[in-house]
Formats: sequence, structure tokens, C-alpha cells
Amino acid sequence: MPATVETDRTDVTQLIYRLYACMDEGRFADLTAVFSPAISVRTPGGLASGRDAVIAQASRNHSTAERVQHFVHNPLVEVDGDHATVRADVIVTFTPGDTPEGRPAPEPRYTLSERFRYEATRSPGGWRLSRVDGTPVWACGTNPLAAQA
Repeated sequence: MPATVETDRTDVTQLIYRLYACMDEGRFADLTAVFSPAISVRTPGGLASGRDAVIAQASRNHSTAERVQHFVHNPLVEVDGDHATVRADVIVTFTPGDTPEGRPAPEPRYTLSERFRYEATRSPGGWRLSRVDGTPVWACGTNPLAAQA
């Protein structure tokens, strides 16, 4: 099927959703299919450049010792040929990971709302994120990473 602006928008939106599904499920190795080799990231979790460094940062900041859940909303995707920009809001919750599988965890220890701007480029394998830039909007609770420091 030939690419159209609408199919490109859908593909880029799905790319954002896949990013957070991988992080929520601890499938960090699968992020190689989400990020371009030259990805750069700036989030409250730090700065990183290059796919390996970005994946390492994601795995440090989203420990499998916590249940993590990202809620992505209001993605606004603009496509210009083989380049796309996205603005989306993301709320991420961190709850204790020691609750047995299949049972609800207690309320989140930490919840963070961020506004993200992404850039994506079309590659032979499909769309890949080339830049992620997150800015905190609000937070409540205790950041599990701050407790480790």
C-alpha cells in the first residue's frame, strides 16, 4: 500500500505506543526497532545519544522491580516526507513490583506527567524515533530513582 500522510501519521503514532509498551513490559532489547541509530534523548531521567546509550538509560530508569505504566494521550503528528514531528502528553506511574502477577498493585508510589516532543524519520525498516525530548509538567509521590541515590 502506498504511503499517505494519514497512514504515516498512524504508523508514527503506533511507533510512540510501541516505545512505551516495550518500556512498560521491560522489553528493552526490542527498542532497537523503535529508535534510529542516531537517537538523542532528553528527559528527566537524563541525556543520552546513540541507540545503545538510550536503551541503557531507559532500562535504568524503568526498573523491572517496579510496575511501570505509561499513558500516552493527545498525540499530534505532523508529517513532511520522510520526517515527522510529534507532540504528546505522557503520564507514567510507578508501583511496587512485588505484587503477585495477575493481582493489582497498590496505588502508585510516584506519578509523573510529561510533555514530549519527538522526531521520527522513515528508514528502510519503517519509521524510527530520532529524537525524544520530555519536559515535566507535574508529579506526585516519591520518585523511585531519587530514593536509590
